[in-house]
Amino acid sequence: MTEPEAGYHRDGENEAKKLDRHWAELLQELRLAQTGTQILFAFLLTIAFQAKFQEADAFTHDVYAVTLIASALAVGLFLAPVSFHRLVYRQKLRDRMLPIAGHMTSAGLVFLIVAIAGGVLLALDAVLSRTVALVIVALVIVWFVVFWYVIPAWVRANANGE
Repeated sequence: MTEPEAGYHRDGENEAKKLDRHWAELLQELRLAQTGTQILFAFLLTIAFQAKFQEADAFTHDVYAVTLIASALAVGLFLAPVSFHRLVYRQKLRDRMLPIAGHMTSAGLVFLIVAIAGGVLLALDAVLSRTVALVIVALVIVWFVVFWYVIPAWVRANANGE
């Protein structure tokens, strides 16, 4: 067993049990991501029907469209592993399903960052100057990238140095 695998190995665990555990871990992650994403998506759906939104400029409508689409794609990608599982259930394909479901989840997180940034931009653009709103949203994106990607990548890269 190589060092990176050490934290994922359980004594007496065969391959099937390991796959089951990894699937359960992925489902737990998806439960957290799905809830917030679905709430954001539902909220975004209501905005288009507000009278004040109808009067907004083209920039606001464009940001809204990108944000709504990103949110829908994130919801779809977070739900995709469930559909995938249902279609291959009892086919002994979990070893193939897990990596693909993991990629779906990772892609969903990218779309979630876009959706969150768009939602923040829509809200801030209503109360601050557009320039200030754009700067703040850029900082929010950097914050997400650092905590969701840079720090985990750094930990992963330095795991062998323990």
